[in-house]
Amino acid sequence: MSNDVASTDGGASAAPPTRRRRALWVAGVAGLTGVVGLAALGGVAARDDKPNSDRVSDAQSTNRQNVSDAGGSDNAGKEDGAKQDGGRNDDLSGDDWSGFDDRSGKDDKRDEKDRTEQVPCDTDKLIQAITFANSKDGGVLELAKGCTYTLTRNQDGDGLPVITQPITLKGEHTTIGRDATADYFRILNVGPGGHLTLKGLSIKGGQTLERAMTMDAATVWAPYSPSVRGTAAKPADAPGTAAKPADAPTAKPAAARAATVAKPAAKAQATSSVAAKAAVPTAKPATAGPATSPLVEKPGFTDGAGVLVQPGGRAEILDSELLYNQSGGNGGGLANFGTTRLSKTTVAHNTAFFFGGGIFNAGVLQVDESKVKDNTGIIGGGGIANGAAGIFTDSVDGGSAWVYKSEITDNRTLGFGGGVLDVGGSTTLHETTVSGNTALLAGGGVAVADSQLSLQHARVAGNSTAGVGGGVTVAFDSIATVENTTIKDNTAGFFGAGLFNEDSVTTLRDSEVVGNRAVGPFARGGGIYNTDGGEVTLHGTWVAHNFATLPPGGIFNNLGSTVTLDDESSATANRPTNCFNVPDCFA
Repeated sequence: MSNDVASTDGGASAAPPTRRRRALWVAGVAGLTGVVGLAALGGVAARDDKPNSDRVSDAQSTNRQNVSDAGGSDNAGKEDGAKQDGGRNDDLSGDDWSGFDDRSGKDDKRDEKDRTEQVPCDTDKLIQAITFANSKDGGVLELAKGCTYTLTRNQDGDGLPVITQPITLKGEHTTIGRDATADYFRILNVGPGGHLTLKGLSIKGGQTLERAMTMDAATVWAPYSPSVRGTAAKPADAPGTAAKPADAPTAKPAAARAATVAKPAAKAQATSSVAAKAAVPTAKPATAGPATSPLVEKPGFTDGAGVLVQPGGRAEILDSELLYNQSGGNGGGLANFGTTRLSKTTVAHNTAFFFGGGIFNAGVLQVDESKVKDNTGIIGGGGIANGAAGIFTDSVDGGSAWVYKSEITDNRTLGFGGGVLDVGGSTTLHETTVSGNTALLAGGGVAVADSQLSLQHARVAGNSTAGVGGGVTVAFDSIATVENTTIKDNTAGFFGAGLFNEDSVTTLRDSEVVGNRAVGPFARGGGIYNTDGGEVTLHGTWVAHNFATLPPGGIFNNLGSTVTLDDESSATANRPTNCFNVPDCFA
């Protein structure tokens, strides 16, 4: 499945190039539930379709382009060289964000004051103000300081009207939340052509565990139409008292569809498979707003319990919080299928039944100076999931995710990628800490499959897994570049407590892999474990003080795989030994 995320102005897609992905990539990491077999086999012959080190430069180029697409300023090239390293851009506002509304131009500042409306601490008034702003080409809504707007009803699974125009919601210690006893629904939905800006708000308690028993749109939103803008809805006329139409949906529809996954013809053994899977119902798109490109990756009805950004939609979440939201699909706090930026924002205590406990991305995502902590993604991506594997749900190709000067901590999953998971996308972690995360099967800190990963001036520390790759797991034809990064004090129950590399190309430059521990009864490769024809290259990198139950404690290289150390790299002081099957490395 491709991920064609087109820009709302009709420009070129900002998504990374579509590449082949294993339909069920979990089947190979195996292997992760029966990964002991790798030790018993001792080695696997290299296959003809392995990636090679020549592709590493392409991965770097792609990541930098994706960072620019994610909201970087075109003027970033005029900054000093340090700011350009790895796609860094200190001007995070960028023309791509400020120029979203083509109609405004020079009139933006003048019009903003004219379009600003004070919204009292009244939920009905908030709904009414959003409805009016949608009908009047947007607006700026200043919410009451310290107020909690409690939502008790919904329309098509949304607690507030779908955002179809440029709308800003400003608050100060202000909360928009779902009443705990209300039907299940998300808080905010940004439709195609909509541009939502949140400032100083807490989005709290959205819940999308099942398809809500909703009423028709006219019944719910009629009291808040522009014609009655100046009056509040009377309690007697509240939509909650109306009878539910007989044709209201009562259950999530399901339909079978076939998906063909084929390897490229250039592969030595070209094969194809057809798998039937249930289609997830998509969120109802907004009927208003400008025309957009055809949608390819569509959100499920239960995706994004806090905020959902549909393809063609945009969101900026600034100085805000996404808290205690629970998704029955992907993206507990946020599900982004369009273009979203989070800045100085906390995403915490959210849950997703599938992928992305805190954040799910299938579009263009930028996270800067933010905290993603204490979230749970049941299958994968406890903190952030960039894409989803086809496990109990539809597969979704990841988009472009760039995380800068942020913290991804104390997140968890029963599957893959306790902190960060990427499936078929491109992820860059720049000056970011990934620590204290856990995954049962693989990638306690970070896990990627058929993806491009870049770690720049990052820290991956204190993460754990019962399976493989306590710090980082790179699998299934992925390309990973690790620069000026520390992979430290991570633990694994089987292989590769620091780094597990399978069928992929990983390059480490000026980095260190230290103090990692593979502690299970069959565990080995405390620092690095490379297998299944993978390639690991170390430039100026130190692998030291790692431990494994079975030798080696430093670097294990399976037969048919390749590990290369340059003259400035070393593997020392690992226990019980330093290396196995690694040239120029003393055991």
